Amino acid sequence: VDLAALRGRPVVVNFWATWCEPCVREFPLLRQAAASHRPDRLAVVGVLVNDRPAAARAFVRRHDATWPIALDPTATTAGRWGAVGLPHTWFIRPDGTLASHQLGELTQAALDRQLAQILR
Repeated sequence: VDLAALRGRPVVVNFWATWCEPCVREFPLLRQAAASHRPDRLAVVGVLVNDRPAAARAFVRRHDATWPIALDPTATTAGRWGAVGLPHTWFIRPDGTLASHQLGELTQAALDRQLAQILR
């Protein structure tokens, strides 16, 4: 996933895994945010950490994810980003600067508050 190609758009980067129960619980919130903020050009990017691609493909199909999922089988990318646990989500402004990040499961209220920082 080329984040540079998303410059000019608000971006949510979510580090997750299919075996992570909080990740699974917050997945519908991300799906809804991606759909409802399509007019705002919101981009959601998932990074699958320490998980099997086959498990992710099945999960993504079953849960109707519409965003790209990058594979991070050894948590190298997660480490570079500073993701210390799962789920860990970053909120990036359209100018490419970091607005905030959240370690742990997103609630609707937390997601709305974070999105308000990056949406125009």
